[in-house]
Amino acid sequence: MQACLAAALLATATTALAPAPVPPHAAAPARSPQGLENKYWAWRGQAIRYQVTEPTTPTGQKALLVHGLFVNADHWRKTLQALSEAGVTAYAIDLLGCGWSSKPHPTSDEAKALSGEKGRDELEDVDTFQGVELGTASGKLRTVSFVDKRHPVDGSCYNFYTWAEQLCDFTDEVIGGDCALICNSIGTISSLQACLDKPELFTGLLTVSPNFRELHTAEASPLAMPLVKTVQRLLRERGQGLFDALANANTVKNILKEPYAVKDAVTDELVDVLLTPLLTVGAADVVFDTLSYSAGPLPEDQLGRLPGGLPVWVCYGGSDPWTPPKRVDALRRFDAVEEVRAFSEVGHCPHDEAPERVNPFVLEFLARLRE
Repeated sequence: MQACLAAALLATATTALAPAPVPPHAAAPARSPQGLENKYWAWRGQAIRYQVTEPTTPTGQKALLVHGLFVNADHWRKTLQALSEAGVTAYAIDLLGCGWSSKPHPTSDEAKALSGEKGRDELEDVDTFQGVELGTASGKLRTVSFVDKRHPVDGSCYNFYTWAEQLCDFTDEVIGGDCALICNSIGTISSLQACLDKPELFTGLLTVSPNFRELHTAEASPLAMPLVKTVQRLLRERGQGLFDALANANTVKNILKEPYAVKDAVTDELVDVLLTPLLTVGAADVVFDTLSYSAGPLPEDQLGRLPGGLPVWVCYGGSDPWTPPKRVDALRRFDAVEEVRAFSEVGHCPHDEAPERVNPFVLEFLARLRE
């Protein structure tokens, strides 16, 4: 996904205490298509783009919206509007390396200094991730002998622990805590990890089409993994040409029509807001580094470790080609999961495909948190 080549890289903030940083890319628009200002937060020397609603009659309730793979805060544009109208102060954020946020090179010293894998005792204990129970597409359960949690590119900052720390710090420093998390697809894993790291910051979590990470070493066939890792390495080292060949609106529109069951939702506006940031300097490196990430935490393991009192709601599209319905339905086995709801004839992005059906579900969840 991409569209007009971004110009020069501008300066980023140097510390989290610095004044509001400038956008890291000269092509970054000042506002979203709906008119929300694109703001920037200085986090560990990086510029992080976010948007926030300003309800006319605020209820005091706050929510943080977390996007999925290779997309950005603009993917929530239809949800932000509904939350604002309901009086919710809602934030949508670009994770590090995504959208209009900074994109340090994955193997740079700068990236290594940012990695959330550093200093985590659980990653040093090989016994921690043995005997993990996961689901299957048929809704049954299986136990895997070991789950690899470390990014295969030594020191890369593009992992769920880094993104979880980003979400925790943003919730603490910018939002002020007491916040609901609303996430889509692979953003679910960063959000669940944030809840595990600092549960006191969050009031609950709603996931739209959780991703089970089919290319994770715990999910893919052991026979296939050597080939998968070879392809991943080649893409990291020589993938720029392929990336450039796919970087046009027609190709991106066709790609989006696979996970989107509601084809009319794949508009020129959607293609533009998702594609344009992917043409900026460093985006391709982040894409291929992330595609190489066949490790890290998995949502079913995370759900089993959530602290008590943190409600989780789940929804998904009944026509989603990427999220097995029976596996999602089986999430009801976790004590934290209070609600699982399917939306028929909708794909992997229900919040964007059928907002008239999904937004009331989100508001129902937020009402539950006020009880």
